[in-house]
Amino acid sequence: MLLTVLAAVLWWMPPREDDSAPETPGREARSRPPPQPVDTAAPTPSRPVAPQATLAGEPDAGSALPAPEQTPAPEAAREHPVNLEKLREQMPDNLYWELGAPTKDPEILRRREEQTRHWNALLGKVQSNTATEEEIHQYYDHRRAVSEDFIAFASRVLQEHGAQLSEQERGLYELSIQMHRTRLEEIPRQVQDALARKETQDRRREEWRRGKQGP
Repeated sequence: MLLTVLAAVLWWMPPREDDSAPETPGREARSRPPPQPVDTAAPTPSRPVAPQATLAGEPDAGSALPAPEQTPAPEAAREHPVNLEKLREQMPDNLYWELGAPTKDPEILRRREEQTRHWNALLGKVQSNTATEEEIHQYYDHRRAVSEDFIAFASRVLQEHGAQLSEQERGLYELSIQMHRTRLEEIPRQVQDALARKETQDRRREEWRRGKQGP
């Protein structure tokens, strides 16, 4: 399927503060400069890509735009410019490979499920105001790193192959960039809100304990 990679790019989106959907796993935060403007100059075509993915049942799958059901002719498939192997060589540490790259490898899928449970548990603590300050920062640093990496991946595809992609494919990559940039803009406020809720909850717990102890 020609647009499977695009579905994977758009598939992972962290939940908003009021979302109930769980978050996908990832790694600790890494600082990096803001993504550069996309240059869509026509590159030299690379080898064809034929990624495979099974996104059904993956966490937060409803945030993705599904890939259109289509079976391209063999010749058209061979000419598709996006080469995942080459991109992985260029940006091997990008979280896209850990979280969104199409795979049927059972070990990779097992790790994704395991980390999903970890980040879901931490999200639950943040939402219930029982997370420590360190855990709050850990959770949102993770979200920041994921969005930055997905922006970097989509931007690289557009920079190297944008002129060769169909209008629909370019639009999906651009949408992924826009959605993750919106998430990044929301994170500072969400961190402040989580810390404020924790402080309020801690104060109430302390007042309750003092009341139980009596004068």
